[in-house]
Amino acid sequence: MKHRIVLAVSIAALAVAGCKKEAPAPSDVATAPATGVVPGAIPGADVPMGTATQTPAQAFANAAAASDAFEIEASKLAIAQGQSAGVKRFAEKMVDAHTQSTAKLKGVTDKLAPAITPDAGLSEAQQQTIDSLKTLKGADFDKAYAKAQVDGHEATLAKLKDYAASGDSAPLQAFAKELIPTVTAHLNMAKSL
Repeated sequence: MKHRIVLAVSIAALAVAGCKKEAPAPSDVATAPATGVVPGAIPGADVPMGTATQTPAQAFANAAAASDAFEIEASKLAIAQGQSAGVKRFAEKMVDAHTQSTAKLKGVTDKLAPAITPDAGLSEAQQQTIDSLKTLKGADFDKAYAKAQVDGHEATLAKLKDYAASGDSAPLQAFAKELIPTVTAHLNMAKSL
């Protein structure tokens, strides 16, 4: 919800800023991309939505931070609402591991020039999973939590591998490569819950 409000305010600000500009030259309109956006008519509008000010490094840092936040929040729920001792032990490990991962990510992003501030806001899907887990207890919770852990770790592993192979920031690529074995181990543990 917060992101939607920020997005709406940003769009309104861009629209107001765009009103003060002269109309684009006819040659600009003729060469406008298929998106219908005239390059330069509104600053950043010729960049796909959500990437106007977000570099690949920022997007990766946000995804990593959100993944950690999701794992920590879901695992705290598992400690409180789970039934299986195995699920609770796994959840404790996830809280510790993802708290450490968050600290490592912050250490890397703080040293970048310019520094990046990871946004740990959960995606809509992550928030829906958390909301769903909050309604469960006992064995039903354990089953849903285990599935969420497998799904979440698979998605995170794919993002880490992708960024490690083709990311735009060497320090963040190194961070991604370093986490791949840990996330793989977490995935295998989650599959055995």
